[in-house]
Amino acid sequence: MKRLFSFRTLLFLTSTILLSLLSCSHHSEISLSSLDLSATKQGWGKVQIGKSITEKELRIAGTIYEEGVGTHANSTIRILLKKKPVRFTALVGMDDAALGTGGSVSFHIVGDDQLLWETSVVKPGDQAISVDLEIRGISELTLEVRDGGDGIDFDHANWVNARFSGRVDGITAWKPVIEKAEILTPKPGPKPRINGTRVWGVRPGNPVLFKIAATGDRPMSYEVKNLPDGLEVDSSTGIITGAVAEPGEYRMKFSVSNSLATAERDFKLVVGNTLALTPHMGWNSWYVWENHVTEQIMRDAADAMVETGMADHGYRYVNIDDCWSIKPSSDNPEINGEPRDAEGNLITNKRFPNMKGMVDYIHSKGLLAGTYTSPGPFTCAGHVSAYSFEEQDVKQFVEWEFDFLKYDWCSYGRIAADRSLAELQKPYQLISSILEQQPRDIVLNLCQYGMGEVWKWGRQVGGHSWRTAGDLGISFEGIGEALFRDGFDVYSEDSLHLYAGPGGWNDPDYLLFGYLSNWKGETAPTPLSPNEQYTQMSLWAIVAAPLIFSGDITRLDEFTLNVLTNDEIIEVNQDPLGKPGWRVAKEGFLEVWKRELEDGSIAVGLFNRGEEPAKVTATWEDLGITGKRVVRDLWRQKDLGRYNHRFTAKVGRHGVVMVRIR
Repeated sequence: MKRLFSFRTLLFLTSTILLSLLSCSHHSEISLSSLDLSATKQGWGKVQIGKSITEKELRIAGTIYEEGVGTHANSTIRILLKKKPVRFTALVGMDDAALGTGGSVSFHIVGDDQLLWETSVVKPGDQAISVDLEIRGISELTLEVRDGGDGIDFDHANWVNARFSGRVDGITAWKPVIEKAEILTPKPGPKPRINGTRVWGVRPGNPVLFKIAATGDRPMSYEVKNLPDGLEVDSSTGIITGAVAEPGEYRMKFSVSNSLATAERDFKLVVGNTLALTPHMGWNSWYVWENHVTEQIMRDAADAMVETGMADHGYRYVNIDDCWSIKPSSDNPEINGEPRDAEGNLITNKRFPNMKGMVDYIHSKGLLAGTYTSPGPFTCAGHVSAYSFEEQDVKQFVEWEFDFLKYDWCSYGRIAADRSLAELQKPYQLISSILEQQPRDIVLNLCQYGMGEVWKWGRQVGGHSWRTAGDLGISFEGIGEALFRDGFDVYSEDSLHLYAGPGGWNDPDYLLFGYLSNWKGETAPTPLSPNEQYTQMSLWAIVAAPLIFSGDITRLDEFTLNVLTNDEIIEVNQDPLGKPGWRVAKEGFLEVWKRELEDGSIAVGLFNRGEEPAKVTATWEDLGITGKRVVRDLWRQKDLGRYNHRFTAKVGRHGVVMVRIR
């Protein structure tokens, strides 16, 4: 009996241990930081494992943590739980790197669109907050960090000691399926086609330089009927030069011919006190070359604008951004030295040995040249700028024959007495009053990141465009999030479209395609997905934003060129009516935007901001139209048929279908 009892006891204990082992294979724990979180969306920087977003130790209220995830508002981490019962525990708080900055965030946990847990506003120095959630029947858990209602600056946030326990087998972080880079824009045909703006503004007596933009087989000949007195056109290049003394509207007809055909197009020159009658189109050096820009880079950019055909589609401004003047604080002999000569004139750094020669070279291509400075004593990168030398610097720009000026707030924050409307307007009123006195047309771009609702007064202080939010590419990894935040979210609110039009445009920042600086001394392909690139170009066309490309113009691939040079998309952006579009419908992540055009048709963008393909419908009621209408796909440049009451299209993740309805 004792032996039998011992055998049964042993069998029972063995079975219990085996079952426990089997059970443990399904009931254990994993840390959040052990998952592949590379698909995390956040407003700045790149998600960090075991480090803060600043790539230093995780620290909350003075306590250092070895394990955790560093992120930045607004951020989203999506975890696929597959409805398994789990427990989630963590400590959350702002990283001490944000101490003294005024940043603030809130933490939220959402399960299948249902809020499960949240904090109130958390500030730097606050003690870590404990999370302990029992979760059942949830397919997807979302860990969110939102800004505290004061923007995302310095919103460094940590999830520390975060782990899942229970049925954790198979738990993964969500990853998107990125679409292939499909080229939608048909190649230009061999016959001539005239592109770009159909209206241009100049001031009486000031120099005119305008290149007729046209695609087609070369050689081509150019003719202008009803050309005003004082102007002439080069019949082999299509470059119009001269000056018109008398104010008025001059209606012309452009004619471009090659061996196959002749194309004609009406064109209007408005001589008066209004420049920038359509949004600017061109290239800017900042997001690819930042503080490495040189004179040779600018000359190469002008060459590339012509050689790639971008100029044939209406792009014409070649603009230097920051870093061409002297940087007194630098120990690099290429950029340091005396900032001004004995007469107070600006001295360029050694990377720009012949500024006037560079501008002349750009002009020789029929293109226009832009420069950059700040109303403060230094630019954002610490180079000498215009404070107390405004009139002298403008005269220098006129002598160099620049056509465009980006005036960036930067260090003027140290000069302004406060952030009152009068102080926000003051430097721009001053510079525009000086520009208006010059014998040269210089388009003025106000760059002050939307402070004081600049769209409501930018035109009044002499601006021809004004930035409406922060830098779209301030964080390389955060460009996608910034596109939706500073593009869609900003432009769907505050009725921005009511304040822009001919002579003054809302500016959500540059087109960030192709190769960009990753802010580590290297260039890298844009983090925007193919769909997101089509989305940015489409939204910019609908809201009538300047089309200023800021990637490497000398390394354009076929896909990037197809996004930048679709003439039917550009026609929407450059429509002479100049009436920006706005959002007319929203359902979850699906949005419909429309823009009314000069010929009575409307451009419509069907956008999907969600993570999965979805059908988006534009109803005639939302669009304010009736009856059967012809719908044309603008990216593919083909008619889709006649529709009544509504138009529906399947739109990919973060994608767009852009149509014109007549």
